[in-house]
Amino acid sequence: MNPVERSTRPYSALPEPLQRRLNSYALAAGAAGVGILAVTQPAVAKIVYTPTHKVIGLNNKVALDLNHDGKSDFNFQESFFTTTSVGENHSIKLSVLPAHKNEIWGMNHHASALAAGVQVGPKGRFSYAKKTLAVDYYADGTGGSGTCAGLWNNVKNRYLGLKFSINGKTHFGWARLNVTCTTTFGNHVVTGVLTGYAYETVPNKPIITGKTKGPEESPDNQSRLEAPTPAARATLAALAMGSQGLSIWKREDSLSEKST
Repeated sequence: MNPVERSTRPYSALPEPLQRRLNSYALAAGAAGVGILAVTQPAVAKIVYTPTHKVIGLNNKVALDLNHDGKSDFNFQESFFTTTSVGENHSIKLSVLPAHKNEIWGMNHHASALAAGVQVGPKGRFSYAKKTLAVDYYADGTGGSGTCAGLWNNVKNRYLGLKFSINGKTHFGWARLNVTCTTTFGNHVVTGVLTGYAYETVPNKPIITGKTKGPEESPDNQSRLEAPTPAARATLAALAMGSQGLSIWKREDSLSEKST
């Protein structure tokens, strides 16, 4: 038989049982390919931390924009109050106010002074209300000192637990402050210093006070999740070749079984 006669010979159809098996394998491979492509990667936790040094003094408001979108999420302020009609009793109060419908961790009207390592998340004691950090009460003409009160009275490196919204989704964050209260006669001062703040980019995911970095994703793990394994690629390629690929696949599979 010459080459021309061999090249013009009609193609022989596969036996029906073998063709059915090949079709089944092709369908399974297609489904596996779609499954691989459709796998969605889980959101990777990422903490955005911002170091700062902002002093909160009398009649001074400091805005806190946790996610840097140009909108204030919380506001710190210090105010002076006269608590009696004759002007004898006074107070200087350092407070934090939530913007929009954001919330602050605390009890009643007092903001909690959290230590480092506390989980700030859905189980926190949050509420929407202005909350006091520290306050100095004193009276005129007493010749003595006043009284400092509040959960933030003379503390260093304590944290506010914060709950706020980004595009309608709940996120958690913290703000770190130092607070001093001086109550000597004629020198009544409450000062807050905001030294840093952070938030978790994944909605509803807790954040740990004092933590400035989230777990980093491994590039190797990412590539393994996104791409099929070598065996899967070989099988898909063989099935795409039709009957010839099926023969190769069956032969390799047989050799693999013998080697084990």
